[in-house]
Amino acid sequence: MTMQVKICGLTTADTLATALDAGADYVGLVFFLPSPRHIADFALARELADQARGRARIVALSVDAEDALIDRISADVRPDIHQLHGSETVARSRDIATRTGVDVMKVIKVREAADTAAAKSYVAPAGPCPMVLFDAKAPPGAILPGGNGLAFDWRHLEGVPETVPYMLSGGLTPENVIDAIRLTRARAVDVSSGVERAPGEKDPGRIRAFIAAAKSL
Repeated sequence: MTMQVKICGLTTADTLATALDAGADYVGLVFFLPSPRHIADFALARELADQARGRARIVALSVDAEDALIDRISADVRPDIHQLHGSETVARSRDIATRTGVDVMKVIKVREAADTAAAKSYVAPAGPCPMVLFDAKAPPGAILPGGNGLAFDWRHLEGVPETVPYMLSGGLTPENVIDAIRLTRARAVDVSSGVERAPGEKDPGRIRAFIAAAKSL
């Protein structure tokens, strides 16, 4: 299977074009006010989504969003996937999938190996998610639930059953993504802060380098 790559937290047409031209399979738009990658302007979000439509899967990231925000994202952005980065339960994830009619991807936050066990209840066929995303658990007191540039010990994924499809995130960079893929055998990887020159400011060269490295295996 060809490695799948997601570039998350895109906010400009130029950096989105870089990601698409470099071969990104997923592009992520963030709808979470505390994040430096938050897109407050829904007109801009719609333009970015339309730019990517048909070339990559559009992922809308939210954190414990209420129905009103989920509905607004669905209507204006028309994402292919809702990425749920908060404390959404299996029931809430299923409700969002049913409500929107599109896939949901639950983020499972990892600090120790036992944290990965929650993934099984979210994935199909019994759960609502075709795939989960493993990310590093944020440190105590952190404002952001993800996008902190922190990695977890990738060996914690050794016990994850092969029946659990997942995307790997958390502290990935162009420099370490090959090692991460080799160790975890992940089939999809996700990056945000690891391809930035400053919080929320994507670096086109690092985007290209990350995608090239991930897809070189």
